[in-house]
Parts: sequence; C-alpha cells; structure tokens
Amino acid sequence: MIDSHTHLSSCAPDDAQLVGAAREAGVTRILTVGMDEATWPQAIAAAETFDEVFCALGRHPNMAEGFDDAALETLRGLAAHPKCRAIGETGLDYFRETTTAAAQAHAFHAHIELARETGKPLVIHTRAADDDTIATLRERADGVTVIMHCFSMPDRLDECLEQGWWISFAGNVTYKANLELAHAAARVPAERILVETDAPYLTAQAVRKERNQPAFVVHTARFLAEARGETYEEFEAAVERNAATVFGW
Repeated sequence: MIDSHTHLSSCAPDDAQLVGAAREAGVTRILTVGMDEATWPQAIAAAETFDEVFCALGRHPNMAEGFDDAALETLRGLAAHPKCRAIGETGLDYFRETTTAAAQAHAFHAHIELARETGKPLVIHTRAADDDTIATLRERADGVTVIMHCFSMPDRLDECLEQGWWISFAGNVTYKANLELAHAAARVPAERILVETDAPYLTAQAVRKERNQPAFVVHTARFLAEARGETYEEFEAAVERNAATVFGW
C-alpha cells in the first residue's frame, strides 16, 4: 500500500518511528508534503533519509500571503530535487479566513505554472471553494497532471473525472456522516484512484481515537476496497500502479 499525502513534520513520534510503523503495516511508499518555507527542507530531509519517502512542495493556501517572486524562486529550486515528485499542496480555502482570496489565487496560479514547467503533478487542496477551484483548474491547468487531494466533493466527482484528474481519498471517507463520499469512492475508475492519510489529520474511523500516521492508511484502504466490492489485494495493486504512474517512483 502507499500513502499519497501525509505531513511527517507535523506528526508524532519522530520520522524514523513513523516510517518504521508504516513499513510494518505494509506501506511501501509515502509522499510527505512541505507546506511552507519552514517545512520544505524538512520534507526533503525525510525523503533523503528514507528510501520509501518522497515529497511534494508548495505553499498551502492558508499560508499564501506573501508568496512573491522570491518565494517562487526558492520553491522552484527545491522542487528540482530528484525526490520531489509533486508541486503543492495548493488551491483555494475559503473556510479559514487567514489568507485573502486574492493571495490564494496568486499563489495557486503560480503553482500551476510551476507544475507545467517541471512536469510534476499538481496536488490540490480545496475547502469551501469548489466552484472557484474547479474553474481555475479548467481555465489554467490543461495538460497538467492534477491530484484532488482529500477528495470531499462527491457531487462534483463526474466533473473531475471528465477533466482526467486523479482522485485521492483520506480517512474522512470512512466516517458515517460521509456516506455520499463513500458512494463516490465506489464509482471512481480503478485506474484513477489514490489513497492517503493526510496525517496527522483525518484519522480513519477504525482508529479515530489515535493521532493519524502513515501506517493507518491501510484502514482507509480496507474501507475503500470493501466499498468498491474489491479484495484488499486488488485495490492495493491498483493504487500502487496509479501512484507509480503519477509520482514516477
């Protein structure tokens, strides 16, 4: 199994214990995400330390204020690292009011162009901004590989699939209140689905009392396999193929 989106620098305990626990759970690849200048080096360091860890680098939309040309140049340089396999997470988040919509849009547009320039996939965060996120991607991201991280808009699934975007599910798909999301997961073609933890957030229902970590991706994967009427082994093989295609690992 793989974890297509986690934040090792925000998790506990330390990286070595987290990666070791993931190995024991059968997790063979982990994409850790650096969200700002402070966490970009941490994500790269983890990727350099552990063979199965790779990274994505971007300025999270909640941290988009001040993302100027200098910040973009720093990101561009770090994104050239051979173990950086994606740009982001980026996108729009209107749920929190920590960053202006204008600043988020500016950073979002810059990340799209960096993904195009580098040929790396683009990891999308969207919250309470579905219309603007989809419209921006349709307008600007043609030809870019797009991953809808922590997919949470089941009513827009068909639109996303029509655009050729990848759909990644986190632990919130397992919550009883998210039945529509589970039904959407059952409809995603086997060749377009990914699974993630988004640790330390969104722990799967089976271990919801625990702080999330990459090892727990197997709980979400088992839930998704059952929802899709597949064996765990069938789902695991599909997800591993998809992640290898998207991230080139």
